[in-house]
Amino acid sequence: MAKSDSKNGDGEASPDAAKTPEKAGGGEAVPKISVRTQYIKDFSFENPAAPQSLSDTAGAPKIQVNVDVEAKPLGQDHYEVALRINANGTREESTIFVVELVYAGLFALENFPKDKLEAMCLVECPRILFPFARRVIADTTREGGFPPLLLDPIDFGRLYRNNRGGGAAPKK
Repeated sequence: MAKSDSKNGDGEASPDAAKTPEKAGGGEAVPKISVRTQYIKDFSFENPAAPQSLSDTAGAPKIQVNVDVEAKPLGQDHYEVALRINANGTREESTIFVVELVYAGLFALENFPKDKLEAMCLVECPRILFPFARRVIADTTREGGFPPLLLDPIDFGRLYRNNRGGGAAPKK
């Protein structure tokens, strides 16, 4: 008998694949993460010093970025995870731009042990969302008249460990 890969001829999952949980070699259900949707939940861009702040003779702004992750259960293995990113550009004592973004996603986390759910919501889900939030901020600052603000990659695993009070990775 031929083995089915649970995909139809177009490379998409067949309808039957969604109905039966995948099993590991020992018969246990395999953990699965799915992005149901992602969206801008809240967004603001301010350019209070324009047009003076956009002159070519002005020096590079000092930029401060803060990132926070929030997660909340929505029932039946669904979780909303949100990245809250605030970026402020200042030059001397004046604010030249402010970006506030809450970029969220709805995730289905199936077959995960309860003790792994928090890490999935606060590490893996934000890792999936970050490139999209980064692009929104880069596009917005560029459209605001500034060079695009390209946020550096974030180690959400390290942030999670630091916020849990450990600082270092747990020992095996």
